[in-house]
Amino acid sequence: MNEFEGSILVVDDELPIRQYLSSLIKKQGYSVIVSETAEEALPHVSEGDISLVLTDIRMPGISGLEFLYEIRRIDPEIPVILMTGNADVDVAVEAVNRGAFSFLTKPFRQDYLLAAINRGLERQRLVRAEKNYTITLENTVLRKTRELEDTAMMATKLSLELIQRLSAVAEFRDSYTAAHISRIGLYSKCIAEAMNMYRDFIETVAVASSLHDIGKIGIPDKVLLKKTSLTDEEREVMKEHTVMGHKILSGSSHPTIQMASSIALCHHEQWNGNGYPGRLAGRDIPVEARIVTLADHYDALRNIRSYKDALSHEDAMHIITKGDGRTSPDHFDPEVLDIFCRIEQQFEQIFSTNQD
Repeated sequence: MNEFEGSILVVDDELPIRQYLSSLIKKQGYSVIVSETAEEALPHVSEGDISLVLTDIRMPGISGLEFLYEIRRIDPEIPVILMTGNADVDVAVEAVNRGAFSFLTKPFRQDYLLAAINRGLERQRLVRAEKNYTITLENTVLRKTRELEDTAMMATKLSLELIQRLSAVAEFRDSYTAAHISRIGLYSKCIAEAMNMYRDFIETVAVASSLHDIGKIGIPDKVLLKKTSLTDEEREVMKEHTVMGHKILSGSSHPTIQMASSIALCHHEQWNGNGYPGRLAGRDIPVEARIVTLADHYDALRNIRSYKDALSHEDAMHIITKGDGRTSPDHFDPEVLDIFCRIEQQFEQIFSTNQD
């Protein structure tokens, strides 16, 4: 039985030839479509159900060579066997150049004809098998890619949720940090965008910054929740939250947690080298920490505490850019400070629209 889905198309203006070829091909178990002219045959090619074409060269209307050209425009893979009663070498060369699979002269021997047909069908089988394999492979790759994308998206969502839940741990210790955590991420993202940092950094710092105060879970309540100003000794205890946060987050292979660990440790370092815990200075301080340092300081000034009043945006801007005895502009990375001054209205909007 014919293993091909399509039919063999026979095109010849001579009825005896069409009948002979049709009968011979059917005996081999193949489906046959016969046409008297190329014009009549073209729609069958367009319908895409043809496995091989046998066509005469000299026909009224569209010639066999012109028909071959039209077939190649529709489907460059269909094997086309050209038949002619004149063994013209130039015609044969042109036929091959136009993409003919084989060239037979009339009267042709039956064994030659069947061999040419079988070779053409075998070639078509291989072409279709390769095409089906390619389609199957592409579908498999597409499916696997979608599965990987889904897995990556789930992993990303899980990571974000774990970070958010971990951030919430600090909120249970200090109610002040609830909206503060959210705002720090928004401030930091704005600064990173204005610095033209690469997209991954921007998205990572927006999330990682939320863990900057996670070390506060290790600070005793009598210090963390004290309603009055801290003593020098208590202030030293409070400073330990940077080291504790770093220890909690260190050793992770996740880029966001790695950045969060850096921020937790260094977000109280100062550009002039007078910060803590390592008294780092200038570019020795990781850029993500330099960004969060300013964001955290601005938000602290804007918030009310038991030992201080909340400041207006204008007062906070003045202290950060001019200083007040405790805060000095040289505490901050000059580039970060310059950008802060350019986008300060965004900071004011973030603060006013992100409250508990």
